[in-house]
Amino acid sequence: MFSELKKTVLNYWGYDSFRPLQEKAMIAALQKRDSVVVLPTGGGKSLCFQAPAIVMPGTALIVSPLISLMKDQVDSLKEHGIAAAKIDSTQSEDRNRQVARDLKEGNLKIIYLSPERLVGLKFIEFIKNIDISFFAIDEAHCISMWGHDFRPEYRQMRCLRELFPDIPIHAFTATATSQVRDDISRQLNLANPGVYVGSFDRPNLIFTAEPRNKGIRQVKRIIDKHPGDSGIIYCIKRDDVDAMSAKLVEMGYKALPYHAGLDKTVRKNNQQAFVEEKTDIIVATVAFGMGIDKSNVRYVIHAGMPKSLEHYQQESGRAGRDSLEAECSLFYSGSDFQIWKFLMKDMQKDAREIALSKLSDMYDYCTGTICRHKAISSYFGQALNGKSCGACDICLGSLESVSDSLVIAQKIISCVARLDNSFGADYVSKVLVGSKDKRVLLNNHDNVSTYGILSDHPKGAVRDWIEQLCSTGYLVKTGEYNVVARTPESRAVLKGEETPKLYITKTKSYDKTDMVQKQWEGVDQGLFEELRQIRRVIADSKGLPAFIVFGDAVLRELARFRPVTIRQFSGIKGIGKAKTAEYGHHICRKIREYCERNDIKMGIEPFGEYDDDFKLGKTRMQRSAVDARKKAFRYFKQGFAVDRVALKIERAESTTVQYLVEFIEKNNVDDPFPWVSRDESEQITAAALKSDEEKLKPIYEKLGGKISYDKIRIALACLKNKS
Repeated sequence: MFSELKKTVLNYWGYDSFRPLQEKAMIAALQKRDSVVVLPTGGGKSLCFQAPAIVMPGTALIVSPLISLMKDQVDSLKEHGIAAAKIDSTQSEDRNRQVARDLKEGNLKIIYLSPERLVGLKFIEFIKNIDISFFAIDEAHCISMWGHDFRPEYRQMRCLRELFPDIPIHAFTATATSQVRDDISRQLNLANPGVYVGSFDRPNLIFTAEPRNKGIRQVKRIIDKHPGDSGIIYCIKRDDVDAMSAKLVEMGYKALPYHAGLDKTVRKNNQQAFVEEKTDIIVATVAFGMGIDKSNVRYVIHAGMPKSLEHYQQESGRAGRDSLEAECSLFYSGSDFQIWKFLMKDMQKDAREIALSKLSDMYDYCTGTICRHKAISSYFGQALNGKSCGACDICLGSLESVSDSLVIAQKIISCVARLDNSFGADYVSKVLVGSKDKRVLLNNHDNVSTYGILSDHPKGAVRDWIEQLCSTGYLVKTGEYNVVARTPESRAVLKGEETPKLYITKTKSYDKTDMVQKQWEGVDQGLFEELRQIRRVIADSKGLPAFIVFGDAVLRELARFRPVTIRQFSGIKGIGKAKTAEYGHHICRKIREYCERNDIKMGIEPFGEYDDDFKLGKTRMQRSAVDARKKAFRYFKQGFAVDRVALKIERAESTTVQYLVEFIEKNNVDDPFPWVSRDESEQITAAALKSDEEKLKPIYEKLGGKISYDKIRIALACLKNKS
């Protein structure tokens, strides 16, 4: 059955291999074993249950928390040619009844629904007579009180094991600590489940964190690096969302707000506009995003600190779901900590203690000075190897060591002592820089010996140094108001026996990292942009989000290898049979037109080896291409015509012409005969000498369109060798 699964994934999704964890999760499904699967956003989690559902007899019932997420998943499955549907309140009763009939008659392989509907008495009775392959619970962290988005209605699904003891249950989530994983298994009463935990690291994301001191200018700096790209900006409060969105619109950006205070219809329309790429930016509270399956978000900005690393991992993880590079920028302030703390005041005691602990971990991440990727992985109990991730502000040199760290640390610790360990970090920094703040003056702290001793440094930098001393244990925050106090370790600093490392943040651009350059290698960016527009037209005509038609990763593959035949098109990674049949001819024609217009190679076969993270072409396609090219070269040496060689190597004539041009270049051939007649060669040469450009189109037009582009390319290749 596993070999059938591999064929299914290739035929429907266009992939010829699995990631290690995907394979384990799929085998568990085929073996009808319960499982808990943790894969980061963008890690291919959905495929783990969608592919087995197609292979196994019966229908898979998928639980999802949000209607918008169900819609995107079902639309995507249909685009791949898979029989899928959803039952929810946005559909008419007639439509829901039709889905129920299709389910009863066995016409569906996958159906999506909410936890409330699944455990409803009427629906439970209905599905008792249905051939169910398995239950899959997406966003399963919602089951656990220890999860970052606990939803009581998810707990109702514990009845599934009792009601359907022989049907496997699979729980899927992107973020779950070991405690949450154990709780999920216990709450669902899973039977000896397979627990598969992928790496929490997202190497394609560039993580940065810096103090918020320039407001919207910091946000604008990130947006301007991604013109026309989709991005999400998170704010803590609704008022901040409205203000940020209005300011961006005033500055000329296409932005819309999203928060629970907006009218339901407005909120829905704004979300849909973002999904359908009718607006570039959505400015939102944390209420936005769980139901977004949009793969081509190129940046996520947090204009305020999230309340936990679980939330941050999930929210930032909405960038780069297509495994392409994306930027995750976090702008934090000490006031964010107090805002979240205030918002947590009405929580039950146990839940509040958990939330405050997670909030402290989040703040430590913001002010920490170790690799961001390592910090996130460590929080989730995983060690990340390697000295530098090459994709965060720490490893890319954003932090610069302060030369007089010891003296600065001694001044800060002394000031904390002079203030009797009784004030917060922001207040301490005001005293150190000599602020005329009313509170400082009323407390007569302008008379302490440490008042103004760091006045030659910006207050923001001093505030950061206090946080850095807290994170390294030389200072500590205590009590309900997080007052800064000395620790026993601070004595060694005052005596000069230890020197803390202090850093200052430098503003850097991260759009030229090795990772980014690698992912754009070989891609014709002009063609990529043209394909984006073609995708937009197709998506609008079908009423679908653009990323469901083709993801950005597929567009880059198309712009890299530039297929002009159905055979080449179907070999592109991420394109299955259904999309080949529906879009292949149209896209190939557009690519050919672009290549001829711009005089660039087309029908490029994916030669060479690539590392696993950025594998550009399929192994089977690479082997086939190399063999065909070698055969073609042998036939060209014998003087075979292009059409005859194309038949022998089973390739399109356009691909064969490309091989011929490479053969001419490699072997320094300067006579185009027998592939181009003497007369045609002379005409092409004359037209080329009269043309000021090296592109094909001007020469083609000078020849009145009587000689094909292929022959012009062949003759010009020989002419270059001759000259």
